[in-house]
Amino acid sequence: MSIETNILEQIKKYETIIIHRHQRPDPDAYGSQCGLAAIIRMNFPDKKVYQVGENVHGLSWIAEQEKIEDDTYKEALVIVTDTANQPRVDDKRYTKGKYLIKIDHHPNEDPYGDICWVNPHASSCSEMIMDLVNAVEGQLTVPDDAARMLYAGIIGDTGRFMYDATTPHTMRIAGQLMEHDFEAAKINQKLDSIALPVARLAAYVYENMTITENGAAYIVLPREILEKFEIKDASTAPIVPLLGKIIEVKCWTILVQQKDGSFRLRIRSKGPVINELAKEYAGGGHPLASGAFMPDGEKIPEYIKKLDAIAAGYTGESND
Repeated sequence: MSIETNILEQIKKYETIIIHRHQRPDPDAYGSQCGLAAIIRMNFPDKKVYQVGENVHGLSWIAEQEKIEDDTYKEALVIVTDTANQPRVDDKRYTKGKYLIKIDHHPNEDPYGDICWVNPHASSCSEMIMDLVNAVEGQLTVPDDAARMLYAGIIGDTGRFMYDATTPHTMRIAGQLMEHDFEAAKINQKLDSIALPVARLAAYVYENMTITENGAAYIVLPREILEKFEIKDASTAPIVPLLGKIIEVKCWTILVQQKDGSFRLRIRSKGPVINELAKEYAGGGHPLASGAFMPDGEKIPEYIKKLDAIAAGYTGESND
């Protein structure tokens, strides 16, 4: 029995299914979680299916999260999508179900769950949900709204097909989804649009960023800057790709101060592998797209030196 067939068998077995995703979600977290929920609801209308986690205003156009009681987890199947590490799962009740499935496309450094299906070669977890549908050969029908959500997830994680994770298979899956009744262009436009405060912050980033001699770029965004531009941490996502648009930049980091004084690091690269550096700072992720954490700003200079060394040691060509 293939792992995809095994997952479908567990879905058939349980009457209550609760789907989680990671904290601080992106379009792929929402798309894979809520797209899968919509597929299960259509094919098994008698089942109780829930998508849980904190609602994020900027992603409410994809789907809304639901509030459920603790008792709902009794005898439930829990599925966690797009979440590499257990500490990142949004809503810690994910362990309270009877059976747990992990579906993810990050390096499998925390193989949790009764079933752990991980494909680090997939562009996104949303792509994997369609792989599941296709693998079980006609046993699952995809409703139009699920197709819309999964497409948003793929577009989000591939940067509208600009990132290296985009493969011919990714494009075939995207094309399959586009055969459904939704406007793909509007989703592309939605993910490419920014609010005026974010545009002003973007100008600040370009004016105040630093690029090292070796092509490592960074900017620190303290709380006072976020407050000045009336920006919350969740709204800084559109800022992350900006430094990579500069030809001379090989890898870069946006360091965003949180309310408690800690820093969230958004780390990206055009070629140099940066996820090992992220692991040194309580993070991880993909070789070219990772995140990390610092309890305060004390180690920022040390971190920048290491990022610069990675850029200096890179001999390949960046994707400019």
